[in-house]
Amino acid sequence: MAADGATDIVATARRMPLAEALELREREGRPVRVGVIGAGQMGTDLLVQIALMPGIEVVAHCDSKPERIAAGCEIAGARCRKSETVTSASEVSQVIARGRLAAVSAAELVCRAPEVEVVIDATGNPNAGAVVALTAIGAGKHIVMMNVEADITVGAYLAEQARRAGVVYTIGAGDEPTSTMELIRFVRSLGYPVIAAGKGKNNAFNVDATPDDYREEALRRNMNPRMLVEFVDGTKTMVEMVAIANATGLVPDVPGMHGPEAPRAELQSYFCPKQDGGILSRRGCVDFTIAKDVAPGVFCIAEMRHPRLRERMNDLHLGPGPYYAFYRPYHLTSLEVPLSAAAAVIHGESHMHALPVPVAEVGCIAKRALKPGDVLGRIGEYLYRGYSMTRAYAREKNALPIGLAQGARVLEPVAKGELIPYAAVELPGGSEIARVRRLQDEMVGG
Repeated sequence: MAADGATDIVATARRMPLAEALELREREGRPVRVGVIGAGQMGTDLLVQIALMPGIEVVAHCDSKPERIAAGCEIAGARCRKSETVTSASEVSQVIARGRLAAVSAAELVCRAPEVEVVIDATGNPNAGAVVALTAIGAGKHIVMMNVEADITVGAYLAEQARRAGVVYTIGAGDEPTSTMELIRFVRSLGYPVIAAGKGKNNAFNVDATPDDYREEALRRNMNPRMLVEFVDGTKTMVEMVAIANATGLVPDVPGMHGPEAPRAELQSYFCPKQDGGILSRRGCVDFTIAKDVAPGVFCIAEMRHPRLRERMNDLHLGPGPYYAFYRPYHLTSLEVPLSAAAAVIHGESHMHALPVPVAEVGCIAKRALKPGDVLGRIGEYLYRGYSMTRAYAREKNALPIGLAQGARVLEPVAKGELIPYAAVELPGGSEIARVRRLQDEMVGG
């Protein structure tokens, strides 16, 4: 009877809106049990945010420096479990049973812990993200990826493996891709064609940016200089827009996208076909604007040709059409991610994931002239930046996917500003994400 009662509660929760379902879990003493990988800025944000929410808690956390987990728990306050550092699977279970948070340095211990229902990857490292996702999926856990760099490289394969395993693979809510996805789904559900979708770029746009140039600003903003540069040099924007492309079928109109200074009030005038006064050579694109009044928001441009619809939209002060901009003025980054973890466990829902066949890619542009023997560093450092393109263009140019770049050794000279081709580098041995990318290429045929 108890088992039947528990089954009834689960079924009831699945029919509830997420807020009510979490409150039910809180009342029943069965919170969603989360494991987190990475205790940097994003991982600490997760500890703080989840501690404020009913019906969900972090029970296990991994970082190479477990003392950072303890510091994050202190920041999160009394509602967060106190951390206890352990080194074995049995100790993880014992600590969780005692009402404490198991802090470990091996991600596998979190991914395989029986008590963990959903794993959130907050490493920001593409190779680590691929390892974490496959380990979690293999252990029958739902996986929430904050690691968009991994998703644009091997997301189609990861999503397929999750489907086969009967678990959810999802990009986390709160970042621009999932925030934009909300608008795209809204527009599509009403039957309107999506002409374009994208974001306002948050930071200055300097394609030659390096960590040395932005160290002072990064420290002032409590950021890692490399992570700040990933935003400034445009890489993050390219990555985010390609994630949207691969989840929707929308594509970059041109390599690198247009990125005009399109103000909030004129988004629909810029991101529409050229024959109607816009900049697009086709319908169904991803792009971004550098106008200051759009960031940190996201947008979706819909087309409405029916005169009755245009009459109504005009009555609602949304303009004469036929193109209309739907706009969300914010995204809450790490703070919304727990919603994806809860939705995966309670509703079996993915907020966003790649389609079976990718339509776009982020390649690498050399920030300076590269010579044989150079070793490519991390995204946001000194030698390359991201550059969006269609999958067809990437295959034509044999472009090196940005998620495979770290640790690659340069074999041939590459001029500053040129795309880095596969043939110009040797990938590091033992790269898990390179192995998975080969599997994805075999899966999708290319």
